[in-house]
Order: sequence, then structure tokens, then C-alpha cells
Amino acid sequence: MTQTQDSTQKVAIVTGASSGIGAATAAALAQDGWQVIVAARRKDKIEKVAADIGGTAVELDVSSDESVANLAAQVDRVDLLVNNAGGARGLDPVAEADLEDWQWMFDVNVLGTVRVTKALLDKLIASEGHIINTVSMAAFTPYAGGAGYNVAKFGEGALTRVLRLEHVGDPIRVTQIDPGRVETDFSLNRFDGDEDKAAKVYADKLNLSADDVAESIRWAASLPSHVNIDHIHIMPRDQA
Repeated sequence: MTQTQDSTQKVAIVTGASSGIGAATAAALAQDGWQVIVAARRKDKIEKVAADIGGTAVELDVSSDESVANLAAQVDRVDLLVNNAGGARGLDPVAEADLEDWQWMFDVNVLGTVRVTKALLDKLIASEGHIINTVSMAAFTPYAGGAGYNVAKFGEGALTRVLRLEHVGDPIRVTQIDPGRVETDFSLNRFDGDEDKAAKVYADKLNLSADDVAESIRWAASLPSHVNIDHIHIMPRDQA
């Protein structure tokens, strides 16, 4: 870490925090007084985010057991975990599925969430903490062109729900945030950097911003510890 932890300040870890919803969430939480650990693969970007908000940058690849273990070893206390790392690749239908892309989507969106949650769960329970999973409306509304992503997000949604059920008697909260269309670098990454394809996803539409989704996460995390927001579905007015 690049910063010493304050033992009296509540600690939030945000994965996938190098840009988009993750970076906006890190900033919103920092403004609320959280000590924020900004975690993602892109070291240069998380260092900038951390510097801007007074947080701590930790390089993290959620698909790596070793990387997740390294993160867990660096924190003594965790009060909030925002599992935001994830993403999509391509628009292949089932009949033309690129299994490497499907494997990547499942590993990052589902197993990545499992890895980080499992590694930090004892510390979260000890602090009467909170897990917020940023999932997607694709977790309950499949769409043509999103087959592999739909499957991964349905899996992450099921994971979130069963985690809530498994720990209903424990001092820990579990929340699922399901955004609709959000204008970030999500589509740019999905289309392997093709800016024209990515722009068409958002053109001539109302779109959520990363800050809109971050505000829902900040709000859910700000509530008293006896209040559990199970599920928030947030989308732009022109999406249904």
C-alpha cells in the first residue's frame, strides 16, 4: 500500500476501480468519509484515482488467486466491499459462441466476485460490514447479442442472492445493484477498442452516468447497519 490505514476510519474496497462506475464509486465513498482502497489491474489508472480522492491504490486481478490473496493480506479491516470488476466481450449468439470469451466473462464476473468475497468475508463479518455487488439488468433480462454476458450476470445475481441467504443471521449486509445502460468505457472494452461501435450503443439515447450508479452505491452503504437494501435496479428514463 502507499498509505497507512487509520484504525478508526471505516475502510471500503472497490474492485474494478480504474475507471467508470468503480472510479466514480471510489470518489463518492471518499467524499462520505470512507478510507477507500482503489483496486484494479491498470496500475497507472488506479494510482491516479487514488491520488485524486486521497485513497490507496492496490493492483488487483480478480481472476488470480495470488493477486486476491495479496490484497487480503494488506488489509486488517474491511467495512465495505464493492465488487465492481467485470465486463463483456463480443456479441456472439450461442450458436457462434467464442468459448474463450465466455470463459473470461464467467471468470471475471462470477469467479472474480467469489474470490474477492471469500478472501475478505471473515473481516467483513468481524466489522459488521457490507458487500455490494455491481451486477447488471442483464442478470434478469437476457438480450440478443449478450448471451455470454447474460449467463455470467445471471450467475453473479444468483451468487449475490445465495450469499444473502447464507448469512442472514450474521452481522453483514449484502446488496445487488443492477444498472441498465451506462455510458462508460464498458462498450469500448466489449468491442476491443472499436470507438465507432461503442459510440453507437449510446448515440441518440438518454444514458446513465457512472456517477448516477455510484450515488446508489453510496446511498446503500450510508444506511444504518440494521437496514439491508437487497436490490436496486437503476436505468435511464428511455430504457425499459
